[in-house]
Amino acid sequence: MTATMQEQSSTRVPGEAPAPRFLVPEMYAAVSIVVMWLAVLCVGVWGGDMTFRGADTSFTVMPSGVAVAIFAALGTGSVAKRVFGRRSN
Repeated sequence: MTATMQEQSSTRVPGEAPAPRFLVPEMYAAVSIVVMWLAVLCVGVWGGDMTFRGADTSFTVMPSGVAVAIFAALGTGSVAKRVFGRRSN
């Protein structure tokens, strides 16, 4: 008795194009969001402080990671809305 395969073999042929799952926009969006937050982490660990001085000799010191985190949050929201948002077909 012989058996035949109903599905194609899953082995890759040399010279074949990369798997389509690496070409989807969702993967690039996820990578860009991760990189944004890794930048926040690096600035938080190795970044300096922002010092604001007032006219009356008062001053405020704030970690620079706070400003980077605000922009990363805005960037995350816009990338997520653009790529992962609801699509109407």
